[in-house]
Amino acid sequence: MLVLVLVVLIPVLVSSVGTDASHYEMLGTCRMVCDPYLNKGTPASSTTSPGLQAEAEALSDHSNVLPPSTLLQGPQGKPGRPGKPGPPGPPGEPGPPGPVGPPGDRGDQGRTGILGLAGDGAISTATYSTVPRVAFYAGLKNPHEGYEILKFDDVVTNLGNNYDGIAGKFICSIPGTYFFIYNVLMRGGDGTSMWADLCKNGQVRASAIAQDADQNYDYASNSVILHLDAGDEIYIKLDGGKAHGGNNNKYSTFSGFILYAD
Repeated sequence: MLVLVLVVLIPVLVSSVGTDASHYEMLGTCRMVCDPYLNKGTPASSTTSPGLQAEAEALSDHSNVLPPSTLLQGPQGKPGRPGKPGPPGPPGEPGPPGPVGPPGDRGDQGRTGILGLAGDGAISTATYSTVPRVAFYAGLKNPHEGYEILKFDDVVTNLGNNYDGIAGKFICSIPGTYFFIYNVLMRGGDGTSMWADLCKNGQVRASAIAQDADQNYDYASNSVILHLDAGDEIYIKLDGGKAHGGNNNKYSTFSGFILYAD
């Protein structure tokens, strides 16, 4: 309705007031408002009706009111709270390999393995270079009696050099499990008996006895399987009676060998 009034009113005002009496300003796209210059020049009351002049003054008052500005900038607000950490990103690409480190210290020597069998059931020749070779066999040359260590001084085999023929003792140098056997011929004729013990570090581990019931020779024999540590000693000791020597005939013998190394 206001637009229709303006369309009718504006041409009337232009024709009645004149070019020097008023000034018009376009506000917006479809609204023209009279500039408050109506008091200059010819009075509007002389050519304009009182009703039109009142309506024009009302429009002029509204044109002087500026709309509130929306471009006013207030003070800067306080910083907001830090946000929560985001989820971890995907793993990166693996880096290039590093330089080769220095060589480490040499490790301890491993245990010796057990004897292996070749395809045809024979022991492989390659095994001989890895398995410890410990074995001995000795005979008793001279007679002994009473309570003394039998010194089997006629040494035939001594692989590993662990048997001492002078002392009559086997001294272990490679820890492991060993087999020992001894046969001692009793020298009879006087009706006595003979005892022969196998000792480990002074403790009896096997015993044998020979009796002279009919004044003939008799044997005292026994065998053992023992675990030895380095430095352990094995020997045969008389516990009464007489042992026949036999020179080089080896009537009395002492032997042993390693079964498994630790």
